[in-house]
Amino acid sequence: CARRMAETGAHLVDHVIPAVPVRQWVLSLPIPLRLLFAAQPQLLAPLLRVIHRILAAFLTKRAGLKRRQADTGAVTLIQRFGSAANLNIHLHCLVLDGVYRNCDGVPVFHEVAAPTAEELQALLLKIITRIMRLLTRQGFLIEEQGMTYLAEVDKDPVLTPLQTASCTYRIALGPRAGQKVLSLQSLLSAAKPSAPDLRASAHGFSLHAAVRWGADQRADLEHLCRYITRPAIANERLKRNRTGQVVLQLKSAYKDGTTHIVMAPLEFMQRLAALVPRPRLHLIRFHGVLAPNAKWRSKIIPSPPEPATEPSCDDAHAQGAPARMSWARLLKRVFDIDIEQCPNCGGALKIITAIEDPPVIIKILTHLGLPTRAPPRSPAQRFDLFQTT
Repeated sequence: CARRMAETGAHLVDHVIPAVPVRQWVLSLPIPLRLLFAAQPQLLAPLLRVIHRILAAFLTKRAGLKRRQADTGAVTLIQRFGSAANLNIHLHCLVLDGVYRNCDGVPVFHEVAAPTAEELQALLLKIITRIMRLLTRQGFLIEEQGMTYLAEVDKDPVLTPLQTASCTYRIALGPRAGQKVLSLQSLLSAAKPSAPDLRASAHGFSLHAAVRWGADQRADLEHLCRYITRPAIANERLKRNRTGQVVLQLKSAYKDGTTHIVMAPLEFMQRLAALVPRPRLHLIRFHGVLAPNAKWRSKIIPSPPEPATEPSCDDAHAQGAPARMSWARLLKRVFDIDIEQCPNCGGALKIITAIEDPPVIIKILTHLGLPTRAPPRSPAQRFDLFQTT
């Protein structure tokens, strides 16, 4: 997982997102819509188009330009989980914090100021209105006699109960079906002072836009990309107690002080099943000038890095495939091991040759006092994900 996260985050920063300021817009949805988008994932595409059009229009107007004079871009990562392994579909939109203007065929970036709290609230209300119109037009929302409610949709007899229970922190199947998940170590903590934050809330929706990285903060931006592309559950937060129950430590304590939740193994598997996305559902989407077929995309994305030394990468370049990150860069980013720099003098190292003749390899290893044979393979062992406490 560490390598997968490093590759995804590094690819976005090195090959997609240009060296301009980026702001993260996080949109959270009310529980009924989380269930709707889990059951009808095809609605995510028009939903994202609506959100990007609103944000692009806001940024263009803030730059003092008209909609047809400029455009912006975004990368949206659809996250399906919350910290308690619950189903929580929400959107992380990495939006270029400005617009590109066409100056004699050359895209020129214009940075814009941060939105105010009032503007953020107005944007959220506009997003809510457009989403309601979209769902009404698609037939998933019905308005009758001043009341608005979701229409009945075809339900999956297997997944729907699991998703509903996961969204509401309840148990779907088994002897405790319908009950709340047990909480553990609910210790009241001291209230933390609230800091000024760009956050708006209305009708169960929330919009957060406080996180922003400058054009020179590429390492921090990559760290953010790794965070929002992370797996649903970290192994180090999972344990199993003496009775065999699964104990999941929350990333941060709830307001009431709850730090852990306790589930039977079957209840935990129900949670995991609800988080699995449908087949062929892309969780990373590109908009505006960063879309695959955008006219300006080739002019604004970062230049490709130097060709890797591996022959397989050269073959991939010849076939027009996207370049993969070299093992040297992966080792440095993931494990902080730099094989291109001398640990003694700090000078640059380069590959002189690759020794493949076994007698020569044995002679060198013997001279260095290192074993000449690989250690024997251990027999297959049962791997227990949970550590008994």
